[in-house]
Amino acid sequence: MTRQVRDVNGRLWTVHGTLEWRTPATEDDFEHDVAAGYVPGVVMLAVIGVLAIVLLYWTPAAVVVPAWLVFLLFLLALFFPARWAARRPWTLVAETGDDGDGEATERWMGTVRGYFTARGEIARIAKEIGQDTQPSYEGVLKPIT
Repeated sequence: MTRQVRDVNGRLWTVHGTLEWRTPATEDDFEHDVAAGYVPGVVMLAVIGVLAIVLLYWTPAAVVVPAWLVFLLFLLALFFPARWAARRPWTLVAETGDDGDGEATERWMGTVRGYFTARGEIARIAKEIGQDTQPSYEGVLKPIT
């Protein structure tokens, strides 16, 4: 997701967002940044798999399971991974200028959660830059010095 916008002074801004696979650590959640990693998730998947195999093994042959029930259970199993993927954090960046070395002279950064939120914020930031000379201080972007 990249947009190029001209502000009222004629400067060209590049506004873009990148998906973060890990939640970035901020000073607000420093004390709570004790993550157990992916091991508990793998253990829970293994337990669910073993329980599903035991359930299927002990099911009597006379029991008929309707296809809609299997489909419903499949959708239920996909809900949490889909929610996890849709709620990944996005880092939004607005930058302009060139100092001669290819680096931006002015750079603003911020983080939002979710693809649709990131799209909406990028559109809002691009609109703010088009109407003013920089992103709003009240938005998610903060200047980087």
